[in-house]
Amino acid sequence: MTAPTPGSLRVNGATLHYEVRGRGPLLLLIPGGTGGAASFDGIADDLAARYTVATYDPRGMSRSTLDDPEAEQHVAEHADDAFRILELLSPGEPARVFGASSGAIVALHLLATHPERVERLVAHEPPVVEVLPDARDHRALIARVQETFRTQGLMPAMAVFAAGLKKDDAAPVEPKAEAETRAEIELPPQAAARARQTMADLPYFVGRIVPSFMSYTPDIHRLAALSDRLVLACGQDSHGELPYRPAAFLAEHLGTELLHFPGGHTGLTTHPAEFADLLRETLTARARRA
Repeated sequence: MTAPTPGSLRVNGATLHYEVRGRGPLLLLIPGGTGGAASFDGIADDLAARYTVATYDPRGMSRSTLDDPEAEQHVAEHADDAFRILELLSPGEPARVFGASSGAIVALHLLATHPERVERLVAHEPPVVEVLPDARDHRALIARVQETFRTQGLMPAMAVFAAGLKKDDAAPVEPKAEAETRAEIELPPQAAARARQTMADLPYFVGRIVPSFMSYTPDIHRLAALSDRLVLACGQDSHGELPYRPAAFLAEHLGTELLHFPGGHTGLTTHPAEFADLLRETLTARARRA
């Protein structure tokens, strides 16, 4: 793996840690969940053969610190962070952007507010549940997660959250962070450190990112006007799961193809080589329409 060049960027209320590798036009990778820049380690080198690949830790996570650790979080502010990185690293031309999960929500807002800075966006399973006909049910889920977090703690809240994301007929889902923690002694040092960082960031993610981001409503009319540069994507193993449904709904509403990547919601981790190949192909292809 090629060692990336790190940097830091002051933004409103935070200092962002970012990393750059490769040469060519800029490709900004926006992480979801608690992954941070490290979540792209499996694909960044492959992509760096063609692009200048920029990754970063979202504000409040890992190495990106908040001026006020208790500050509320908003999609618009996170999207402005991504915009500031684009301004720093690609000031003269629009960039390609990939966003995963909550990072895909950020990327959708970035496209809607700064379309001149985005040449093409691939948004992988953005959980914008407010676009769905049964949005009320998902608001209730988020409220249950927050109440469980407040009264019972982190891991019970994660169990409620995981159960709400899975297919109705699926087996119970073990919270990923708990599984990683139990397996940590079997992991190599770098992976073990990442598992510890995931656990450290989970309270912030569950308490402030989940309720804010999953109550965000994208500007569908604005996205429709920009659909020629937007690719909505899902995991081929995610059919029926909650993160899959908003992307499928938006693709149908916008009249665009829904692209399927290998694996499920975390396909870039479980199928890195295949994921990188399809992402590279998608970023260079003409926008596909149904």
